Amino acid sequence: MGSRARKVAIVGVGHVGASCAYSLLNQSICDEIMLISRTPDRAYAEALDLSHCMDFVHSRTKIYPGSYTDCRDADIVILCAGAHPKPGQHRLDMADSAAEIHKPMISQIMASGFSGLFLAAANPVDLVTYMVWKLSGLPRGQVLGTGTSIDSSRLKTLLSEYLPVDPRSVQGYVLGEHGESQFPAWSHVTIGGKPILDIIAQHPGRFGHMKLDEIALQTKNAGWEIYNRIGHTHYGIGNALAHITRSILNDDHRIIAVSAILDGEYGQQDLCLGVPGIITRSGIREIVELNLSEREQEQFLYSSGMIRSAIKRLNL
Repeated sequence: MGSRARKVAIVGVGHVGASCAYSLLNQSICDEIMLISRTPDRAYAEALDLSHCMDFVHSRTKIYPGSYTDCRDADIVILCAGAHPKPGQHRLDMADSAAEIHKPMISQIMASGFSGLFLAAANPVDLVTYMVWKLSGLPRGQVLGTGTSIDSSRLKTLLSEYLPVDPRSVQGYVLGEHGESQFPAWSHVTIGGKPILDIIAQHPGRFGHMKLDEIALQTKNAGWEIYNRIGHTHYGIGNALAHITRSILNDDHRIIAVSAILDGEYGQQDLCLGVPGIITRSGIREIVELNLSEREQEQFLYSSGMIRSAIKRLNL
């Protein structure tokens, strides 16, 4: 990534891909956005519609349809193509369909000469990120997923309503799978720098009604609350993608909970799940290892086991 135009390719322009492009455009994050779809007319129409925003945004962004062969000079390829869960399915149940979609896709992108960063959003995002890493042959730091970034944001939003404070004054992370086995690391959640566990203990009259297990459940189910009513979620995850992309292109060194390939961190090897990582122009510069409580360590091990079992079923 030099002084040339900052180019982002988005593969899959359904609700998530289109929302991501809209967020990138409105926040003037990159110079070029290329849309790739299995239906070329859709990519063309979305690009044309988005181009009509130019008079109303801060800077000009070139947006156009493209193909896998055009990914060669992209800084980041964002992967949004995926199947919808069937009734009763959880995210990990979609592993086989995700593999069918991504195996030929990654092969074609790499054949273009692409050497940038992959950012995955398609579910099950932890498995997709792992698959992309294996299929691409890129260093682990160059392959990441949205992971529990959106879950961490949902947690902060929920806590801001209980306390009440601005969500941006809440610091903390949801760890593990972006799915059923995720959990908030309560021992590291702070409000304006003060641990939430201390706040509840010191002010039982004001905050004793807060049930952390219930808040964790609300956080986990937040996406399904939306999905079960309208059939998809897209604004939150689209903005999460834009947030991560901006952190990469601007070399922010911001710490974000993303799907990351572990190589000894948290005692896990050859595995991908949501953990805090320092995000830079080269991808994940370093994984931040939190000192977890005993219960949180157990939850992390359980979530790791769920993902590891799903990876074994893929036969990569």
